[in-house]
Amino acid sequence: MLIDYQPPQRPYLDILYQDNDIVVLNKPSGLLSVPGKAAEHHDSLSSRVQRVWPDARVVHRLDMATSGLMVMAMHPQAQRILNRQFSEREIHKRYQAVVAGRLQAAHGSVSVPLICDWPNRPKQKVCFLSGKKALTNFHRIHHSAIESRVLLFPVTGRSHQLRVHMQWLGHAILGDKFYRHEHDKPAERLLLHAEWLQLNHPGSELPIQFFSKCPF
Repeated sequence: MLIDYQPPQRPYLDILYQDNDIVVLNKPSGLLSVPGKAAEHHDSLSSRVQRVWPDARVVHRLDMATSGLMVMAMHPQAQRILNRQFSEREIHKRYQAVVAGRLQAAHGSVSVPLICDWPNRPKQKVCFLSGKKALTNFHRIHHSAIESRVLLFPVTGRSHQLRVHMQWLGHAILGDKFYRHEHDKPAERLLLHAEWLQLNHPGSELPIQFFSKCPF
């Protein structure tokens, strides 16, 4: 359940690219990707886009607290093509995050299965018995005694995957209200940003890349 939902209004839509097949946007932290069930949670990136292009369709999501790149399809055929690319892991993504503590490893992978923590939903948890396979690669780009900046490369796309995987390493993403440790450095928002996305354009079938500068 969302409490005191006050999505950012400026910019109302940050459009990075648009053609007859796709529209690529920069979602701000604090805005839902798709409408919630309650009327007061209708405002979302997809509903804003559909006010301009009513036929635009969702193909993936970002957590409300996460900022960065989202692509939407402009018609059903483009949606089918992009859905297939996501399901077959042909779309490549890179996130930037700031995590608590000094991450010792310069690079590595986290491969632990995830499942919904049902009594505490929408939280997720590690479960080796019935969890779904999840894989994240990481690369440390800077660190100090109290925090580390990392690039995250999700191979799978589980809910809260990056957030739970970093917590599993003992370095929760700063500003994470679900998974951070109470002694972690405070942050005004979740310090997680989807900064790079590569897909095969559903019209030309050629690779196309998009970049959104990390805002923190």
